[in-house]
Amino acid sequence: MGAYFDQNATTPLDERVRAAMLPWLGERWGNAASAHRFGQAAREAVEAAREEVARLIGAGSPAEIVFTGSGTEANNAVVYAALARAGGRGRVVLSGLEHPSVPGPLATPWGAGVEGVRVDPEPSGVVAAERFAAALEPGAAVAALMLASNEVGTIQPVATVAAACRERGVPLLCDAVQAAGKIPVSVQILGADYVTIGAHKFHGPLGAAALWVRPGAPFAPLLVGGAQERRFRASTVNVAAVVGFGAACRLAREELAERALRLAALRDRFEAGLATTAPGAVVHGAGAPRLPHTSSVAFPGVVQQELMIRLDLEGYAVSIGSACASGRVDPSPALLRMGIPDELALGTIRVSFGLTNRAEEVDAFLPILGRAVASLRAAGSAAGVR
Repeated sequence: MGAYFDQNATTPLDERVRAAMLPWLGERWGNAASAHRFGQAAREAVEAAREEVARLIGAGSPAEIVFTGSGTEANNAVVYAALARAGGRGRVVLSGLEHPSVPGPLATPWGAGVEGVRVDPEPSGVVAAERFAAALEPGAAVAALMLASNEVGTIQPVATVAAACRERGVPLLCDAVQAAGKIPVSVQILGADYVTIGAHKFHGPLGAAALWVRPGAPFAPLLVGGAQERRFRASTVNVAAVVGFGAACRLAREELAERALRLAALRDRFEAGLATTAPGAVVHGAGAPRLPHTSSVAFPGVVQQELMIRLDLEGYAVSIGSACASGRVDPSPALLRMGIPDELALGTIRVSFGLTNRAEEVDAFLPILGRAVASLRAAGSAAGVR
């Protein structure tokens, strides 16, 4: 049978989104920055999409939305701008759950001299707001706390941290890429200064993302050279992808409650079935608020890469932690920062569901997963591996 259970990595394009994009991949075209009627039509399509993005996240105005090519670009733009303002001094405070696009700029020449302070999550998978606030200092270049962990799915106390940041005059970046389109996201409630989202995480196209910038928040463009996006991001707009992004946002907003129920039912069905099909399985973050579609599960006595290969041969796609080029499997840094023992971190896979998944796929997957786990445990025991 097989199924795609790696929907946190990317989701299949919704057919309704594809239909919205198709005209801009064929009979319609135009540069949204051009003044003639072709350009004007493209610009109207882009602005209509901007309105849909703004509505999905509760922005005060569509003008607060800056289209980017990815969530990575959006996060980079905020951090690089903050490093430029810091001028080689001060600190950046970020959680131990952040996507690599957030701490990454600190390891470049732009980050030289700037102190990076990491606040690790609790064993629950949630960062303690009071510990994050204690790491702040007035005038810090920027702070970063994602809304939901892309690995474990745990939801973070962004609003509380944002209030602490405001008291200290520290701008806050919230990466909401994994959360938007799955749970309600309101930039007004979150209170952050920058929020990033990406279309392909909720059945929109790859190559379309957005950065919300609070009016008055300090910001400098990462890409320069043209006047596009009100000079916040120079580059010709990918009209087809942006149109698809807008369609995906509209559908997510209209169907959010129904989608959450469907996804949570799949996740709960899967986790409930583990007790009989894979005894001893440990669900990370199970006691904390989580995204409805994400399950991070450890199988003691199993190596994640071997398990993923077995499942892939059966036609099931799941994801694992990082692996280096030499083939040695490293435990997920995020899991280790939660205090998860190495053995459990090395035996963890992430199973994530989307709108294309069905209950019968979960039911078919569970016994196959159980047999793979049992076989690998037996092989490890026979080889003397603990």
